[in-house]
Order: sequence, then structure tokens, then C-alpha cells
Amino acid sequence: MSLPATFLAEAERLIPRERRFDDPLSTLAFGTDASFYRLIPKLVVRVESEAEVIALLKLAHAERVPVTFRAAGTSLSGQAISDSVLIVLGDNWNGRDIRASGEQIRLQPGVIGAQANAWLAPFGRKIGPDPASINACKIGGIVANNASGMCCGTAQNSYQTLAGIRVVLADGSVLDTEDPASIAAFAQTHGALLERLAELGRQTRANTALAAKIRHKYRLKNTTGLSLNALVDYDQPLDILSHLMVGSEGILGFISAVTYDTVPDHPHKASALIVFPSVETCCQAVPVLKRQPVSAVELLDRRSLRSVENMQGMPEWVKSLSDGACALLVESRAATQSLLHEQLAQIMASIAHFPVEKQVDFSEDPVVYNQLWRIRKDTFPAVGAVRETGTTVIIEDVTFPVEQLAAGVNRLIALFDKHGYDEAIIFGHALEGNLHFVFTQGFDSPEQVARYSAFMDDVAQLVAVEFGGSLKAEHGTGRNMAPFVELEWGADAYQLMWQIKELFDPTGILNPDVQLSRDPQIHLKHLKPLPAADEIVDKCIECGFCEPVCPSKGLTLSPRQRIVMWRDIQAKKRAGTDTTELERDYQYQGIDTCAATGLCAQRCPVNINTGDLVRKLRSRDAHHDKTADWLAGHFATALKGTRFTLLAADTARRLLGAPLLAKASRALHRRAGLPLWSPAMPQAAAPIHLSEPLADARPRVVYLAACVSRAMGPAASDEERMPLIDKTRALLEKAGYQVVFPAEQDNLCCGQPFASKGYPAQADAKRQELIDALLKASRGGLDPIYCDTSPCTLRLIQDGLDPRLQLHDPVKFIRKHLLDRLEFEPQDKPVAVHVTCSTQHLGEAQGLIDIVKRCTSQVVIPEGIHCCGFAGDKGFTTPELNDHALRTLKDAVQYCEEGISTSRTCEIGLSSHSGIDYHGLVYLVDRVTRPRAAP
Repeated sequence: MSLPATFLAEAERLIPRERRFDDPLSTLAFGTDASFYRLIPKLVVRVESEAEVIALLKLAHAERVPVTFRAAGTSLSGQAISDSVLIVLGDNWNGRDIRASGEQIRLQPGVIGAQANAWLAPFGRKIGPDPASINACKIGGIVANNASGMCCGTAQNSYQTLAGIRVVLADGSVLDTEDPASIAAFAQTHGALLERLAELGRQTRANTALAAKIRHKYRLKNTTGLSLNALVDYDQPLDILSHLMVGSEGILGFISAVTYDTVPDHPHKASALIVFPSVETCCQAVPVLKRQPVSAVELLDRRSLRSVENMQGMPEWVKSLSDGACALLVESRAATQSLLHEQLAQIMASIAHFPVEKQVDFSEDPVVYNQLWRIRKDTFPAVGAVRETGTTVIIEDVTFPVEQLAAGVNRLIALFDKHGYDEAIIFGHALEGNLHFVFTQGFDSPEQVARYSAFMDDVAQLVAVEFGGSLKAEHGTGRNMAPFVELEWGADAYQLMWQIKELFDPTGILNPDVQLSRDPQIHLKHLKPLPAADEIVDKCIECGFCEPVCPSKGLTLSPRQRIVMWRDIQAKKRAGTDTTELERDYQYQGIDTCAATGLCAQRCPVNINTGDLVRKLRSRDAHHDKTADWLAGHFATALKGTRFTLLAADTARRLLGAPLLAKASRALHRRAGLPLWSPAMPQAAAPIHLSEPLADARPRVVYLAACVSRAMGPAASDEERMPLIDKTRALLEKAGYQVVFPAEQDNLCCGQPFASKGYPAQADAKRQELIDALLKASRGGLDPIYCDTSPCTLRLIQDGLDPRLQLHDPVKFIRKHLLDRLEFEPQDKPVAVHVTCSTQHLGEAQGLIDIVKRCTSQVVIPEGIHCCGFAGDKGFTTPELNDHALRTLKDAVQYCEEGISTSRTCEIGLSSHSGIDYHGLVYLVDRVTRPRAAP
């Protein structure tokens, strides 16, 4: 059924065309969240203000059009999808107000959880909720799902740490519980609603059996159904309303802002892994540990340990654990190291009488405790990585009373065996009796769906009825558990939830069939297919963890959406459906606007680099092999051509002036697709003048100047006039090195330009040619090699470098070889730092920041910018990608006079969009250093 014409007409008036999506590609891409359900919205609207939300809700209310809100779409139970109107948060929901030295923070719903903690870190505080998805999920979803995590338990979740909230109800009315004027106005217009809430609270508290059940349920971790504890914990209607919004999953209103009471973020921590010989012994230790000063206790059953035992860095003894073994990963945190040591002694003494099969003692060493936590965090992806293509990974989330945890674990294992889920694993937050179990499931046949249905019926009966636990501890009810809410809560509580829903949303437009549904089979409908698409991405579980670092998200598609669409195209092709139009749209949205830098792989639980798929697709469409062969064989000539083009562009600038040239260039780019010129465009660099190495006592360094460094000098407007190669050579010589260059340098290339355009054979040939030249120049690997551009360094290292070569990017070389040879005299000027994608892949991000901190007392790292989107030459050919990725840069660096990076092409885009000049790291280091005096 289509949307009403009056709704569509008014929506067109309210929301600009570029923020309304109704084409098949966009609606399918947005119809996917992290759950195993899929609905295709008829209209997707990206909202940028509360006023737009109010107007849309008033319209939807009047026209009875269902709407669903979406923040990050990392929810696991089907909360963030719609077959009607999907309202997605845009860029302008990132506001924050830090109060009382970090003791409170007010946040808009578009803030990523980890970013909120980054803002609070200088105050030694953090928000209470700590979901595993905190690097991707947003505050709106965290509150709407009452998400918790490993450390927050039931004491520090959104419900318990809520200090204030601003909401928009279904009729478009607004209430801000921190604004007296808003409260007074709401009382005037919605007095009946407030009185009804107060009455429901009185009735609930007077029903002693129901009140006792509610208190019991929220002694446990519980997100099944609405937060009925609001009716017994509070008697004031505003308090009831605000706490009902927590965990409401978008069925009561839109959360426009939330204020948290923050919690301490203690700096000292230690972790231990203790393996017990049986589930019973392991679970018996949990109530003992719950009384100790622990911040987290994670349970891992033998199956979960087995799923990661072969991963790199795992202790060898994990493989030899007994079949019944069960482990606890324990963490303790404290304000001081001495207090931490007291706590560790107390914890170990408390469980000393339990038999232990193996253990890793408490360690404060980051290498050790990060490895221990990797065991826990890698269990879920480990199951996902080995699943059969076409199946999905389901992670369920239940709570048993802690005193019955052992029995609950064993009964779950028995259900796995009964229903044939041999790969299923159990892990979870033991202090709360909260267990996650992960299994793989296909939905391609009625038999598979029936198997899943029977299993879930048994799980619901076991957890909710036999053990009196909760079927959803922290992942939200969604569609997944909506049919089981009454089974868990009973008829009285269930009807109370419906009364609340109808009080807030009388027309039923807010997220129908989520949390509360009249359809007992809703959890078996709209199941998401995961068809085979390409082996590079077939393991994708569509979690969305990749999205925050993607430069094209919001412009076109994110990595998750690229995979979703490619899966759909391949499935349609196999079914004989014409995909011509879809593939045409995908060419631009999925392929042309992908930076292919691979940052998504760093965030992906199963290490998928969507850029690899894009490069493969570009290779499929690359039909100029002869041209690529010629360029590879005549690279020096091509480099001269680049210099000539830059010289011609600069001549045009001198003749026409920069403003007129920029205007003409934009017109030619729009009409003919010619590369875009900007004032940050480099001038041509002079060729390198090679000289024979001198026979002196100085240590040698081989200088690999990237092709962009050999072609591109400073921009005409840049205050720095010395080309990068000359500046680098001067710095290396200042540090006492003799600088040598490989022979035939202008013919050399790492192959990156060919790889990014889809010509892997030519790319590999150039790479090998360069490696051979470096071996010769470095005297068989005797001399270290300095590469002045981090993307080239990464390209050479990625596929395995000859072990004889000592290759360094600028950060690594300065860090390892120059710091001891130079005296630093820091400047007192703020410097912006851009950590390139390649620097992140090389593991040198913190190294870069640390070096800049030696050079200046004021380091600015613009938040939210992970990749600049220039992507080699995309800044010239697809400048909108660079524009979008750096749309917030200028405001972030407005007080800086200079920016620093390690990629010449990235610096072009950064300079264009920031209003300041970005240079290579060596410019700053050279400026603030002098040779260290001999001892």
C-alpha cells in the first residue's frame, strides 16, 4: 500500500529533495539494520532539526502514517526498520553540554557513545552505558533500547543515570523535563496524559503482586517490554514519563536530547582470566565475585573458548582445556594503583577456595589485558566468520537469576543439542546473570524457519517461565521477542504496557509491531536474506560497525549498504531479474564514490575490507590494459606529463587569476568530467637531482620519494615554498644521515595508482620493480628506507614485504631514528593533525600524535574525521566525496595556523576545506628541531 498523496506532498514541502529517498537502491539500503529482519521503507527522510521531526510527526499523526526512527541502526532485534516511513538522523544531532566538571552531560541523539566518553575523558568521567557497539551506536539508540554492556550492569544504565530528557510525542508536542517553561506548557496541553500516568502509577503500586513482580524483573537486567519500573520507582508523572521513554524503542516518542549523570572512569585497571573445571564451579564463583570490587566479570563457556583458540596471540593452553571447562574474565578498576592492588588481593582471596584448571593472573600490562579482552570480544565474530554462506548469525540475550546461573547455562546447552545448533556458544555478563548465546541460522526454507521457531519457543519457556528471567537483557525487545512479552510478564503487566502505548500513541503510528505486537508470528516474518555475493564480503553480518569511519556515508552508501546492495544485485541476477537500472545507480553510489581506503576493515568484527570488493568491481570494468601497460612501462614519461599538466594549470592561474580559474574548472568538471582545480592545487615539482653517495662515516638512509612527491610541489598560496623532497632531505641530513636515492627513481612506483583503478597485474609488477630497486639501493637491506608518503608505505607492506628491507613511513622513521638525534624546541601554536587512513593501518596513529605533541603544546585532532575522502585522485575526479568527508573540518581547525599529515594528496583536500595549509610532518619537525649536541 502506498503512502497517502497528501502526506507525500507535505513531506516534499517540509524536507529538501536531497534528504528524501524513495528510489529502489536507497530504500533497500536503508531497510537494513544489524538484526536478521528486513523491511523496505516507502520513504526515507534524513532529518536535521527537531522542528523537522515535529512537523513530520504532526503530519504522520494526522494522516495515520507509521514512522520509525533510526540513529545508527546497530540494534539487533529489528527495532530500526520500517515498511512505511523511516526517519534517519542527519549530521546536525551532535550537540553536547558538559556540566559541573563532567558530572553531567546533555547529549543530542546523534552523538556516538564513544565520542561522548572522549569528551568526558579529561574529567575522568564517562556515561554509564557501555554497549559493545559503543564505537558505532548513538545516544538515541542507547537510551531508546536502555543498552548496557560489560561494566554498567543495572546500576549505571540509562534508566538509572537519567537526569533529564527532551522528547517529541506522536502528536508533535515537545516536553523538556529540564525546562520549567516547557513543563508548564506541557501540563497545560497534556494534563490528562500526566494525570493518567500518575493514576497508572498509583494502581500499579497498589497491586502488590504486580509491583513485586516488576521489582523482581528489574533486579535483573531486563529490556523486555516497556520500562514498567518507572511506575513503581516514581510517583511524579514527569519522572514516570521520562523513565518510560528509556527502553521504549521508539514506540512512545522521539528522544531529542538526554542528560546523563556521569560515572567515574577510573584510570587504573587490571584483568585476569580464570578457568574453572566445570560450569557449576564457575557459576558458583560469580555471586562471590559480585560482592568484590570488580568492574566486569565475563563468562565464556568451553565452546566460546574453542571458537577463538586458534587465533593469533591466544595462549596455547586454551586448546588443551577440558570439555567441561568454563572461564571468567575479571576486571577491576581503581582511582589509584595502590588501591587497585588492594582490590586485586581481596578478589583473589575471595575465590581462593575454588578449584581452578588454568589462569592468567591479574595484569596491568595493556598488552596482556587487551589480549584477554580480545578472547572475549572475538567470540562473536569467530562464529560469524565460519558460518555457511547464506546463513545469518543470531545473538540472543537472556538473563537468569544469578543464583541459578549454572543451571541456566547447562539447560541452554541442552537446548542447543536438542535443536542441532552444534556451533552455538555462550558468553556474557556473569555478574548480572546475563548470557549471550550465538548461533547460525538459515531462513531459506520452511524447515529452517520451523526449526528456529521451535528453538525460540523452548528458550522462551525455559528463561521466562521456568527460571523467571528476562528474554532480552540489553538488546531490546524489537520484533524478535514481541510475541513473548506476555509470556514473560503475564497478562496484567502486558495489558498495562498496551495502555501506556495507547496513551502516548493513540493512532498507533510509532514503530508498529516493535516491542508490542498483536501478531504472534511477527518474529518469523520479514526475515532478512543474506545471499552469496562475493567471497570478500560474504561473511558480513551487516552490523554497521564500519559506518562511522566511512567518508561516503551520508553522501552515497556506507560499507554495510554497499554489501547489502551487491548481495541484492547478485540474488536478482540469479533469479533472472533485470538489474540494469540498479547496477547503473550502484556504479556511482557503490563504486565511484568509495574511497577504498579500508578503514571499514578496522571496525569490522570479521575484518571485511569493502574497498577490496570495490577494487575487484573496478577491475571487472577496467578495459584499458594496453594503456595501463604503457603507463607502467613509461612511468617517467607519465610523471613528466603530470608535471606539465600542473605547470599548465599554474600558468592558467597566473593568467586568469585563482577565482576565475576555480569557477571555470567547476563548470568544466560538471560538463565534461575534467579534474577539478582548487587554490590548493600543487605547482609542479622539479626533478630530483641524483648524486653519487659519498664515502663518509655518516649512516645511510635510502629516500623513497613517492611519485606524488616527485610531481607535486607546494601550492602557489602556501607559505612553505620548499618542496617536500628538499625539506625531507634537509631534515635527514640535519639528523646526521647521508641521503641516497634509488636509481631510475622517476620510473619507480608502488603500484597504488594502478591498483585503485582496477589494474592489479600492472600494480603488482610496479610494486615488485620498486622492491628490487630498494634492495639494490639499500645494499641488500643494510640501510633503512624512508618513504615520504604513508599510503605508498602501506601498499608495499600490505602483501608482505621482503624481510630484508627496513621500510619506514615518516612517522615510524622519525620515531625510531630521529628523536634521539634532534633537540626539540616546541612552538606555542595550535597544530591540526590529520591521521591518514594508511597511517592508521600502519599502526602509527598514536606515534604521529606523540611526535606532534613534541613539536607544539596545542594539538587539535578534528573529531569525526577518520578519512579525508581524497583517496589518491578522487579529490580531483569525484570532489563531492572529499567535500562531504571534510564538511566539518573548517570549524574544527579555525584556531589553527597549520595542519600536519603524511600524504601529499590528502593535504590538497585538507588545505582546500580547512582554510589553513596542511603540510607533511617533516615541515613541523624541521622547524622546531636542531641537531642534538654530541655527548
